[in-house]
Amino acid sequence: MAQSSDELIKREIVDFFIKQNGLPELRIFPQSSKDDQQLFSRGGLTFGVAGTMYGSCDAAWLTQDKWKDLYDGTTYDLRPIVALEGTDALNRGSSGNAQYQRFHHALGAVRNGVVGIYYFRSGIDKIQPDLFGMAVSVSKLEKTPYLITDDLKEVKKIVKSASSGNLDGYLNDQVTKMELKFQESFKKRYSSNWEKFAHDRSTIIKDDSVIKYAGRNIRNFTESSQRAGHIAVGEMYLTKYFFPDKKVDYLFPRMTSVDLTYLDGNKSTDKEWFLLRNEPNVAIRTLDELIGLDKNLREAFISVRLEPLKGYALKTYQSAIMKLRNLLQEDKVFLRESSN
Repeated sequence: MAQSSDELIKREIVDFFIKQNGLPELRIFPQSSKDDQQLFSRGGLTFGVAGTMYGSCDAAWLTQDKWKDLYDGTTYDLRPIVALEGTDALNRGSSGNAQYQRFHHALGAVRNGVVGIYYFRSGIDKIQPDLFGMAVSVSKLEKTPYLITDDLKEVKKIVKSASSGNLDGYLNDQVTKMELKFQESFKKRYSSNWEKFAHDRSTIIKDDSVIKYAGRNIRNFTESSQRAGHIAVGEMYLTKYFFPDKKVDYLFPRMTSVDLTYLDGNKSTDKEWFLLRNEPNVAIRTLDELIGLDKNLREAFISVRLEPLKGYALKTYQSAIMKLRNLLQEDKVFLRESSN
């Protein structure tokens, strides 16, 4: 039986770091354990801020020192200095936005002042350059390095640098290198033009906000066979950190206010949905919040509200979303004012 991504990552980390000397204590749990889902301060590998828990990490390095957990404000005698979330996505056909889906796991650590690493086990595909841009923006805004790598030797250097308190040296150099990688890719793919990026990536740039639209529907968040929640969160953070000075309206035109109420009432303990609904400066918007939308266009979205996006449903959605995009860009349709 093939090993899961988590099993491969954890085994690789154990096999590599068990041979290393002079490093801080490593906290890691077997794949069968659910201990990593507990808060770090309670013996696990999950980080939270102000009552919001993020996804669990795969490993963390820690020292005997005072540390304040920003989840509940309590001070503890163990201080995490580096937290790592890993994935085998490069070997599993994840060459696109599926790579974003675990980005928020290490983000919880970074928001706690802990150096975060999103580690990709080397494979057939390449790391999406957008992730470097996201991590650079996080590092600058959160004032704690968030690093992305596919090299465990690099992870070792990061841990050693963090344990020596060298946040202004080696780690910042790594952030600069990520920024150069992102800029090179952005220039090649989008000619360094944010409007071109927005056109290609389902985004509309306004003066004080951006509208990120996606074809998610209620089934994407209620059926266990679908992983849309993780990817939706990843795309939300990409938009937030690519446009850090703007409010993000995350528009799901195949969802209604009734769907939103249902999910809020029935998925309140789901980490991904909770993050989508509680991320500062981000608002989930639905079809019902569009002002000025004509009846025919609304009915087009309603007609494919619960359908898989393929065949006729896909064609209907694509036609409707392009019309809606143009109307939003031309300020002929507006989003209702949001309190978020």
